[in-house]
Amino acid sequence: MREVEMAEFRKQFFEKRDHTGRYMIVSYRTGVKYYIEPIGSDRPADWGSYNPGTGNMENKKGFDKHPGGVSEKESLIVEGKIFKKIYYSGIGTSPEGLITQRDAQYPSKQ
Repeated sequence: MREVEMAEFRKQFFEKRDHTGRYMIVSYRTGVKYYIEPIGSDRPADWGSYNPGTGNMENKKGFDKHPGGVSEKESLIVEGKIFKKIYYSGIGTSPEGLITQRDAQYPSKQ
């Protein structure tokens, strides 16, 4: 049953990943999989190029297309059958730093 639930979760998690910003990291040292989901407002990310002449961000073709995150109510990572514990890296911090700390608690795979 868990494998079926996990397969369905992965399908939903990676669907529209460019839009949601979701991704997964697999530790080479331990083999543990970490699912990352940027939580934020529904406001789209600032896509475009910085124009040094005007000092402004100039919108490109993809502006307003990909928000690069999901709202908390849209989050697929919830405690329950698939995930026993969820960790938040906090606003303005890298999830990779938290992953490095968490991964150090697991033994290396042989």
